[in-house]
Amino acid sequence: MKRTLLAAVAVATTALVSLPANAQEMKAEVIHWWTSGGEAAAVKVFADQFTKAGGTWIDSAVAGAANARNAAITRTVSGNPPTAMQLNTGKQFDELVEGDLLADVDAVAAEGNWKGVMPAAIIAAATRNGKMYAVPINIHGQNWLWYNKAVLASVGADEPKSWNDALVILDKLKADGKVIPLAFSGQKNWEQNLFNAVMIGVGGAQMWTGILGKRDAALAQSPEFKTVAVTYKKLKDYVDPGAPGRNWNDATNMVIQGKAAMQIMGDWAKGEFVAAGKVPDKDYGCTVLSNGSGGYVMGGDVFVFPKAKDPATTKAQMTLAKLMLTPETQIQFALKKGSIPVRSDVDASALDACAQKGMRYVADKAQQMPSGDMLAPPALTGALQDAISQYWNTNMSADEFSAKVAAVLKSAE
Repeated sequence: MKRTLLAAVAVATTALVSLPANAQEMKAEVIHWWTSGGEAAAVKVFADQFTKAGGTWIDSAVAGAANARNAAITRTVSGNPPTAMQLNTGKQFDELVEGDLLADVDAVAAEGNWKGVMPAAIIAAATRNGKMYAVPINIHGQNWLWYNKAVLASVGADEPKSWNDALVILDKLKADGKVIPLAFSGQKNWEQNLFNAVMIGVGGAQMWTGILGKRDAALAQSPEFKTVAVTYKKLKDYVDPGAPGRNWNDATNMVIQGKAAMQIMGDWAKGEFVAAGKVPDKDYGCTVLSNGSGGYVMGGDVFVFPKAKDPATTKAQMTLAKLMLTPETQIQFALKKGSIPVRSDVDASALDACAQKGMRYVADKAQQMPSGDMLAPPALTGALQDAISQYWNTNMSADEFSAKVAAVLKSAE
């Protein structure tokens, strides 16, 4: 991808243009992948705020994160960029910065005191060469457990606190046989998301940073990592045969409807509960599982802005950057999206019980775990994803899987 991108940059840099814009009018074509019910309601918060500011929001939703990223990057390097594009918080825009294709947002960041009100890991993930090139707009906890309270009560279970607790409850649900114990979306990225939740919750923070940050191949072949692998594969016993290919929000709706008991998913899933009119601590519960030294895996979304020659486009970009981070917008967006505000200085009293819990996790620096996208480049993340998917979907043993992960980490050195 890097060779292709840089080659395209060499051709496209001289031809870089922005979308046509009337000098008196702000227009913003925004490419994003928020297409589910809760996601669409959330992105409308940004659109409405931009409209109030006098702009025209041109919505370019593309289903699927990878599809949206590829479409936006291809247009940018070919000289026909959108005004703004959504990416995940992490390393996905490195090569765009290297190609001098992105505008920095340092001035807006300084005005809004972003560095004073955001976690250090989030600021670092948005900064390249001492400048901020991305607008972090939320924090998504990636390793939440969501559960239907009535379903758990039907087998006499309370909220699990650890993976050991969860496995006991899953066994009860399987023996009861009335509902699917674990709702699952059988797609590669969600197979990896589940594995990550097990790795941080069973293996702990040292395992998390050792594998993804330090790329410690010896750690991947340790007894502790093999315990993670065995626990992960055991979860397949609680998944229904219809899981392969299922969308994540369809799995969430199984929990909402009481067809399944629980789901491991980032807190974007809460947007689906909200859209369905469900109330936390009444209809559903939320927790982060840890057998000891786990943590809250902080992911999220950013918007980046391709360089533009037209002043109206630049004005639209900086207006978007500013309004996305106002306290009012942050709260309204979080209420719809299921995430928590990226700013620590907002009045969080309007947020629901799960969001309040998330804010408490993030307030504890010991719980702040950077997401895999922040720790590892896309090539490594993709290679690990392939290994995890192969392990989940075949008869590969835990020892074979450990060796495969170690080989991936060695190749990344």
